[in-house]
Amino acid sequence: MSRNLSSSMNITKTVIETEQGVVAAQHRGAAEAGAAVLAAGGDAVDAAIATSFAIGVVEPWMSGPAGGGGLMLWRANEGRAYALNYGMRSPAGLDPADYPLNKGGKSDDLFPWDTVEGERNVHGATAVAVPGLVDGMGKMHERFGTMPWAELLAPAIAMAQEGLLVDWFAALNIASSTRSLAKDPDAAALFLEDGQWPTVSGWTALAEKRLDMSGMARSLQEIADHGARALYDGDLARMLAKDVQAKGGALSTDDLHNYHAFFCDPLSFDYRGTQFDVLPGLTAGPTMREAMQVMAERELGATPDSKAYTAYADGLNQSYATRLASMGHDGETHGHEGCTTHFSVVDKHGNMVSQTQTLLSIFGSRVVSPSTGFLLNNGIMWFDPVQGRPNSLAPDKPCLMNICPALGSKGENRFAFGASGGRKIVSAVTQLSSFVADFDMDLAATFHQPRIDVSGGETIVADETLDDATLEALRATRSVTTTKRTLFPYAFACPAGVMRRNGKNSGCTEIMSPWGDAIAEDKGTI
Repeated sequence: MSRNLSSSMNITKTVIETEQGVVAAQHRGAAEAGAAVLAAGGDAVDAAIATSFAIGVVEPWMSGPAGGGGLMLWRANEGRAYALNYGMRSPAGLDPADYPLNKGGKSDDLFPWDTVEGERNVHGATAVAVPGLVDGMGKMHERFGTMPWAELLAPAIAMAQEGLLVDWFAALNIASSTRSLAKDPDAAALFLEDGQWPTVSGWTALAEKRLDMSGMARSLQEIADHGARALYDGDLARMLAKDVQAKGGALSTDDLHNYHAFFCDPLSFDYRGTQFDVLPGLTAGPTMREAMQVMAERELGATPDSKAYTAYADGLNQSYATRLASMGHDGETHGHEGCTTHFSVVDKHGNMVSQTQTLLSIFGSRVVSPSTGFLLNNGIMWFDPVQGRPNSLAPDKPCLMNICPALGSKGENRFAFGASGGRKIVSAVTQLSSFVADFDMDLAATFHQPRIDVSGGETIVADETLDDATLEALRATRSVTTTKRTLFPYAFACPAGVMRRNGKNSGCTEIMSPWGDAIAEDKGTI
């Protein structure tokens, strides 16, 4: 959709408020599955697991069992947070010499790396990293789950058996990657019709088009029957590794067998009396903390005006300089959007989950494993193909991720925020968090407030609805481009969040997301 939206359009989303649990996700169907688990007596962890698998079916180009990510968990009865990292790793058998550089030129995907011959680090099986999502959900369930594992996967299996409905937004996403999907016969068979993007359901209100997800359904059933490690130690592992190697990739059964997601202490910090918990390590959590440390030294005023937004710009600019210098150069957002999803959950007891999962690029490696039905990640693209740098491509190495799931508490009130959008994520989560911490906004005001994006480049991208004084203050120090919040593409990150405020729970997603929604537990369906 063009960025030139009609000036008469006024986009808002209704924010529910309830004493029941709430799931806010980038696809309504996945949120409904999680809410139904809450209604069946599950807690926030159970709902998160169900939502995680379901969203991998209904928006498979964003995440899925062959992806990775991380989450933050708040346990209300313990009064503490937990961090779980299930990020991807490079295969142990990967050889950097197999990724020779072209002379000149930059990649046209997410990051402007020096180009690799044949874009082997971006497209195809050579871009596939060791997936972590399924093991991460298994670790979560082992430690905190209250409902049977198989019951939590049942909604996703049912959705896969039914097939993915191709509505206008699904067709638009598929159309955006038709050329690259056509290069892999199995991806083409799953997503395309005669090499073209599929017919849109409901175009004449008579036809219904669904993608055949039966292969994924069978694999999910195997994981439901035999547990999360079925993808890492069982027949699924052998089939997945065989498929990747047959297409030229390095993923092996040993890589899968040796993979383990891990719990770790959260990175906790105070910001003006609001306590935050984020993921540590090779994530955007440390970047968010540094940005807010800079902001804490500034006077922001009573409302989010020019003082606040210039503080956001300065904090994010400084924290990105640190990130790129010391954590690894994760590149400047370039070309396409990231293939990531985020959802947040709060249950009636106050437990919360903030969870981000990803394949990295949209449609990941654009390769489907025919034996498992899984669309595969392209996590190798997270690494710099130039050797001798902090984030250079190497075997058996964790990926530097942009994810930033966050938990916050201000008095008795709590919130769980996160977003998709590659390097745009930390800008969004930092500002959303400030709107609550500094200006005491409720969830509706927080998600409708204009934002800027500062992602380490020379230019600030600003919502054109910001007032002139704010835009002029930003222009005084940096180049500024203004734009609308649009349906497609997203100029800013795509957040989802929940809040517990004065004993009531609420949820909201990016106001421009046509699929995103927040569902209370009494509205959940399986």
